[in-house]
Amino acid sequence: MANQLGIYGEQQAAQYFLSRGGIILGRNVRYNCGEIDLIVQMGGEVVFVEVKTRSSWDFGAAESVTPRKFTRMKRAAAAWLEGQPYRSVRFDVWVYVVDKGAVEHYEGIDGGAS
Repeated sequence: MANQLGIYGEQQAAQYFLSRGGIILGRNVRYNCGEIDLIVQMGGEVVFVEVKTRSSWDFGAAESVTPRKFTRMKRAAAAWLEGQPYRSVRFDVWVYVVDKGAVEHYEGIDGGAS
């Protein structure tokens, strides 16, 4: 069930960025050093997105992006960027709460979304 919820949230996040002119460059990109849920090109910038999906507001989402998680995300981003032409990057947390259909988008996080 939790995995299905996560997949649903990632689909919603992709639609969110596509509706704002984004181009999806990657989904569920994994390296030994970490993983990235969504990689999106927004104009000339590459956005590495951590997607958090919750069934209700009862469970924290953005707060679960710890400094350790963010470090692993940055390492995975560095691995993905090797050989890529992109220079401008951003790290976001995108939270979807299913029971409310609510979205919280934290742009430009730098070590945790809390």
